[in-house]
Amino acid sequence: MNTITRRFEFDSGHRIPHHGGQCAHLHGHRYALEITLAGAVLRNPGAADDGMVLDFGDVKRLTHAHLVDLWDHAFLVAKEDQPVVTFLASMPNHKTVILDDVPTVENLARQAFQILEPIFKNAFKGRLTLAAIRLYETPNCWADVFSADVARV
Repeated sequence: MNTITRRFEFDSGHRIPHHGGQCAHLHGHRYALEITLAGAVLRNPGAADDGMVLDFGDVKRLTHAHLVDLWDHAFLVAKEDQPVVTFLASMPNHKTVILDDVPTVENLARQAFQILEPIFKNAFKGRLTLAAIRLYETPNCWADVFSADVARV
């Protein structure tokens, strides 16, 4: 089994409503998302995907369609954060993503994994496993989520 990793970047705002410091304020980040997929290297002589686990273009297409395009330049807010939810709802056509959990980097990484895991599994008939997601909130701070099906690489 081999792994491949594709990196994405997007900008989003959030706040951690019960935080005791600066993170309680509305602010934003340039997030970096790394998607690691595990699978066998394809042996399709003469085909475009010969020698690949998956074409990186397919990784990009699916990740953008199901996550990055939805979260990029959006405000990620917990449904419990009613003052901010109400404020954002008052802004016509505001790009808001309401989440079940507080938008910490740990929760966002878990949410990203839950969104993308079935997408990659179903799109390629179980041939691939979403092995891990790493979400950087800053260049020095990130959270990892690993599949229970794949040993850490």
